[in-house]
Amino acid sequence: MKIETKYRQQTQVGRRPDPKMFAALLTLAWPTILENLLETILQYVDTAMVGHLGATATATVSLSSTYTWLIQSVMGALGVGFLSYIARAIGEKDSLKIKTAARLAVIVTLIVGLVLMGVTLGIARYVPVWMGAEEGIHADATRYFIYINLPMVFRAATIIFGAAVRATGDTKTPMYVNVWINVLNIALNYTFIYLLGQGAVGAGMATAISYTLGGVLMTIVFGRNRILRGGDTQVSPATRNDAKRVFGSIMTIAVPIVLTRMASCFGHVIFTSFVSAMSTIIYAAHAIAITAEEIFYIPGYGMMAATATLIGNAIGEGDRKKERDVKVIAIGVIFALMCLSGLLLFVGAEFMMCLFTQDARVIAIGTKLLRMVAFTEPVFGTSAVMEGIYNGMGQTRYPLVVELISMWGVRIVGSYICVHILGLGITSVWIMMISNNILKAVLLAAGLVVLSRKRKENRAGL
Repeated sequence: MKIETKYRQQTQVGRRPDPKMFAALLTLAWPTILENLLETILQYVDTAMVGHLGATATATVSLSSTYTWLIQSVMGALGVGFLSYIARAIGEKDSLKIKTAARLAVIVTLIVGLVLMGVTLGIARYVPVWMGAEEGIHADATRYFIYINLPMVFRAATIIFGAAVRATGDTKTPMYVNVWINVLNIALNYTFIYLLGQGAVGAGMATAISYTLGGVLMTIVFGRNRILRGGDTQVSPATRNDAKRVFGSIMTIAVPIVLTRMASCFGHVIFTSFVSAMSTIIYAAHAIAITAEEIFYIPGYGMMAATATLIGNAIGEGDRKKERDVKVIAIGVIFALMCLSGLLLFVGAEFMMCLFTQDARVIAIGTKLLRMVAFTEPVFGTSAVMEGIYNGMGQTRYPLVVELISMWGVRIVGSYICVHILGLGITSVWIMMISNNILKAVLLAAGLVVLSRKRKENRAGL
């Protein structure tokens, strides 16, 4: 009732967004955006190192990318659950909840890391077969997959502990850790790929070492965070029931996100298999184009975590106006940034492809695909920020429904019809991908409107 009274008071204080929220959002977002930007640039160097070995080497490494995305998405979803819960607890100034969540993060990291390591090592030899790859690259693709998945516990620590630290408002330290680890990865890549002559498999060796060191450093950062330790105040130890309640709240947020990302990633596995069955050249162009596009939608993912954190803080504080301001500012800023990003992608499409390969056929196909998708960058970025809004609110079930409809109902079914029934090529597959992104943005926006109206009706009823 006290929170509701505060909400009503604040809705009477004008509707112009508070400029302070703009500054707060950018303060939280810029380290994450810069981190993702530098990581992507370093990944570009990584991809280029492999790409210059030829299309076969590119295909060897790229075959595992969808599975890697699936694995990291599961851990990332758990990270979002902890981020959302801790951000809200910080808004409530509840040190016991924060400290309990931090302890649970350690347990979850260990369990999830070990389970995923066992699963990925168990399926390693089947991945190239499932992806429809040519038999000549099966052995190297399997070895690469094994190397990058051995340090799974450390990868889980980097992602989940990093999310918890960002929830406290510290987005700079995780940035420093990830950037330096990626720089190390490039140096190790050069050593293993060229100096030691390990080729594409050497990239996997370098990645394994980098993941391990990154997990160690992020664990140290996590352990030293004063807020996650309970601050300077004396906090009574959590009971078993307290831990169960906190864990239940985190899983209520995280499980739908896990299912959403699994639905997305399994969809990408099938989607990628449609492309990999065409030819090595077409698949290489597709894989490089996907990689080249990543740097252009970084602002969307950078803003996602910052938006979720501030939304969680606002809800914990019971500050309805702050919550609304964050939504309006985040969507407006990201749409403007992604319009510029899309323009740069369209103009620089051929240049981006040339960074990764010297194969003229791969460059021509990839350039065409990038110029197609450039027009939907604002839509893609806005969708990412809207997901951050849902995550911060703890309303994570509806995005799962949206993902099932847009990914499986449009991209997968549409691509299957285009490729296997109509006999169309790679362009039609990317059209289905673009249609998926547009529908997803429309449905997420509609859901926010409906959710806002329901909350207003509930408050009016009180």
